[in-house]
Amino acid sequence: MPEDTLLNLSSIDGDYPTAREIYTELRSEPCLSYRGNRGIELDKSNFDQLADILYHECGWEAWEIDSRLKHYEGIDDHNWA
Repeated sequence: MPEDTLLNLSSIDGDYPTAREIYTELRSEPCLSYRGNRGIELDKSNFDQLADILYHECGWEAWEIDSRLKHYEGIDDHNWA
């Protein structure tokens, strides 16, 4: 999804500049791949970092992450500390 389309759909406090800043920040995360006009997508080789973000920053429980990151093969050995 192109950036402007995604930003129009975002629900980040209704503040368009804030949504644009977050989109820019997300593009630099190692667990995401920036595909230009195609937008951003998950990088399956960095699911460990995504799991850490979801756990520590978003407050998700380990079982929630396990149920949603189906292709994270290292979850059984993941260090949640």
